[in-house]
Amino acid sequence: MSRASEIAEKQRRINQFLDAGGYDAVLLALTESFAWFTGGGDSHVSLAQEAGVGALLVHRDRKTLITNNVERPRLLEEELAGQGFAEEVSLWPDDALPPALARVAAGEKIAADVALPGVTECASEIGRLRYSLTPEEVDRYRALGRDVGEAVGEACMELEPGMSEHEAGASLAAAHFRRGIAPIVVLVAADERLAKYRHPIPTSNEIKRVVMLVVCGRRQGLIVSATRIAHFGPIPADLRQKHDAVAAVDAAFIANSRPGRRIGDVFQAGLDAYAAQGYPEEWKLHHQGGPTGYAARDYRATASIDDVVEPNQAFAWNPSITGTKSEDTIIATPEGPEIISASPGFPTVEVAVKGLSLTRSDIVVR
Repeated sequence: MSRASEIAEKQRRINQFLDAGGYDAVLLALTESFAWFTGGGDSHVSLAQEAGVGALLVHRDRKTLITNNVERPRLLEEELAGQGFAEEVSLWPDDALPPALARVAAGEKIAADVALPGVTECASEIGRLRYSLTPEEVDRYRALGRDVGEAVGEACMELEPGMSEHEAGASLAAAHFRRGIAPIVVLVAADERLAKYRHPIPTSNEIKRVVMLVVCGRRQGLIVSATRIAHFGPIPADLRQKHDAVAAVDAAFIANSRPGRRIGDVFQAGLDAYAAQGYPEEWKLHHQGGPTGYAARDYRATASIDDVVEPNQAFAWNPSITGTKSEDTIIATPEGPEIISASPGFPTVEVAVKGLSLTRSDIVVR
């Protein structure tokens, strides 16, 4: 599938959305929406902002880039080249989306992925257009998954006792930047912090015996999430038991992530696995992940969600048991779940679920 045919498919989905809602156009202002519609275009400058420096106004028969004179050259030359966008460009002191939108869409009914005066905000409905990945997106995602798996595994092998979590985080981030990946989430926890915190940002705490690295890596808009754990010296029996258990829980989530399956039922299968492994309450201490792709999580799965798994939809489940965690990114293909972020050379455990033998990352002993 070519990039042109991929973008044509995105336009087809937009047109269906416009027809269903009676809209004249859709405004895509979030970086994830920009990347999705353009086949990987990057509209961010600051990772701290969800909206990009350029917005796309998409009609059925035309599309317009709305930006300022500072951002225009890069966006048109490096992100949107050859895609046929018209332009609505303001000088940077006058850079405001509402007046620019009014100039190009006066009197029109506009749906948007952000809240603005005069538009209908429907970010979740627009987000659903991204769920089923196109063949070209699947290819890009597999390549990104391979690189994230390599990067996080490489970072684990660079760890040493006495390093601070900040140093470990720097190593993790550098391994991704070397591969053209922006690490938009970097979490590091060593020893007692690993047992205390589910979302541990790096600190000056020094590594002694065990350390967990967590990353969400983004390239061309797509995001891959992964977690790896390194231990210095023999793994204690209680950690061995917990990690085997959390790998089994993770495998249950993955095995049940099949097209047509209700998300709430996939979630419940994970909870049942927690109970079967002897840790029925641990799921309450951390969210369990959910659909991903152009967002780190499109939403956090719960038992009440009636959405169904779509063909070639991506998921990142992240079950945890105090002191350990298991996480990779998968694609729910029609042939079965495909784990895309394995780390070459990393130790693994095999878990049998529903007739599948799933390979999960183990703890690397250094």
